[in-house]
Amino acid sequence: MGLIDVILNLAGVLLWLNWRAIGFDALVRTSPATLAGTLRRADPHRFKRWHFLAALGGLLTVRALLYWQVGSAVGWTPSLHLGGLDIAIPFRSDSWWRMFLFSGLGFAVTLALCYLWLLLLSLVNAKGAEMDPTQKLVRLHMGRVDRWPWPLKALLPLLVSLLSWWLLSLLLSRLGIIPSATSRAHRIEQAVVIGLGSYLSWRYLIGGLLALHIVSSYVYVGDQPIWSFVALTGRNLLAPLRWLPLHLGKLDFAPLAGMALVFFVAEFAQRGLTAIYERLPL
Repeated sequence: MGLIDVILNLAGVLLWLNWRAIGFDALVRTSPATLAGTLRRADPHRFKRWHFLAALGGLLTVRALLYWQVGSAVGWTPSLHLGGLDIAIPFRSDSWWRMFLFSGLGFAVTLALCYLWLLLLSLVNAKGAEMDPTQKLVRLHMGRVDRWPWPLKALLPLLVSLLSWWLLSLLLSRLGIIPSATSRAHRIEQAVVIGLGSYLSWRYLIGGLLALHIVSSYVYVGDQPIWSFVALTGRNLLAPLRWLPLHLGKLDFAPLAGMALVFFVAEFAQRGLTAIYERLPL
């Protein structure tokens, strides 16, 4: 059931991104006053934007009913993980309204993770990727946020997590799903720790991109635009390690060193933040 939940969350994110992507189509958004606006598609659109939102709503509703019926029968207790911390909030699958709440929150967390990864790409490739088609797609999905100053973008996960946990903890505590915070200071402390933990999810994207960077550096994989994007992003991610002597002949050990460093620091930070959260309030 856990694997099914992950797959359905990813399907929901794809529906959301498709809903957003239709608005990026130049042949849909332009007016006849422009050259592109005089062009029309040879094939009609089979899907409209609201179709994707309707499908997303149907997916979240049907899977909530599925979890309620099947989850309680097999004794499955779904959990909502808090950022990158080793802490999860359990939801009883024998309660239909809890399953509807879990279905919506599970999708929201996965969507937030998707935008968190896009934010990292926006930060890393802020310069030198103006003509890269993959980075252009990242900019379109990020919207106005992509043009914000990098310090503000870097603080955005913490600020959003602070507000989100403040509201979510109030809701979950009133519903009896989590214990109530002992004070406002306690709730703020929880929000800060969870907000810091949200950055830890970047390790998986960084590790994956550096692994692909290693492959593309030593194996010819074609000239598709995605590989130039991987090479560019890999170089930008490894920029802080350029001063280290990590080259041996034609071998470059910087990507391996970067991966090891990121996962070591993230593992250490995860354990530390989890321990702090369990000791709250300070």
